[in-house]
Amino acid sequence: MSQPIVTNDRPRHAWIASLLATIVTPPLVYVALLYSMFAPMACDSCSDADADRLEATFAPAFTVSCCGLLLALITVVASWALTRRRPPAAIGLAVTAPFVVVLTWAVFMTIIDWP
Repeated sequence: MSQPIVTNDRPRHAWIASLLATIVTPPLVYVALLYSMFAPMACDSCSDADADRLEATFAPAFTVSCCGLLLALITVVASWALTRRRPPAAIGLAVTAPFVVVLTWAVFMTIIDWP
């Protein structure tokens, strides 16, 4: 009797997506965090009214930025955690992580009331 052929439908190289997300996402998080930290400097030469408007919107925008960037890093870690058990989910999370950074930056830019 011949042995039944066992096929494994799971992607064998799901770790590559997690590796690429690990290479791309932390530098993006670093740049986005630096940009959001230096954003108030854009209004150094503004009038007092413009500076007050920017300062009023900066605190919530910075909180959203920090939470979103932390979510992007958690997404990368989760992609590594799921690499063996659920490769399709790991690939999805790895692809999502850089987009979370871009989305967070866009939301930060939208919340700030620029002069």
